[in-house]
Amino acid sequence: MTRLLPQISIQYFKHSFAEFILGSYDNKLCLCDFRHRKLRPAVDNRIQKLLNAVFVEKNSAVIETAKVQLNEYFSGARRSFDLPLITAGTGFQKSVWEALQAINYGETQSYQNLAIKINNGGAVRAVGTANGANALAIIIPCHRVIASDGSMGGYGGGLLLKTRLLALEEKVLAYNAILRKE
Repeated sequence: MTRLLPQISIQYFKHSFAEFILGSYDNKLCLCDFRHRKLRPAVDNRIQKLLNAVFVEKNSAVIETAKVQLNEYFSGARRSFDLPLITAGTGFQKSVWEALQAINYGETQSYQNLAIKINNGGAVRAVGTANGANALAIIIPCHRVIASDGSMGGYGGGLLLKTRLLALEEKVLAYNAILRKE
């Protein structure tokens, strides 16, 4: 008798900023990533392997909530996300992803500073690799990490999208500052 593996519900979500693949498992979001990124197969395989589950295209309440919150973020109405998450990765990757969540909306952090924050200042390249392995883009804000010289560095969704996301956050903060002064 063949044993069926648990399922990760996935849906595709197209937005004017990017096209995403969203996934949930056990009522938690485990995937919010760019549908056509180069590392798509590696990220998908890692998640399925660590959760011992397979992707099945179907909807879930968590995916629907993620869509609403992503739309709110892109419209400037949301600065952080309130979703139950599963981060499927190594202990080191999880420490980097946790540190990413501490970067405030509209701010950036260098890979070097992120390595120092996780008490591993010599692991700048490993931090960059873990940042790139983040399967919960936007929600875990890996777009807020830049090179020490102020350049953009890399981004799974492409540098144009990274620039747009940082500009969006800067614009929302500036607009809200003007409103507070009025």
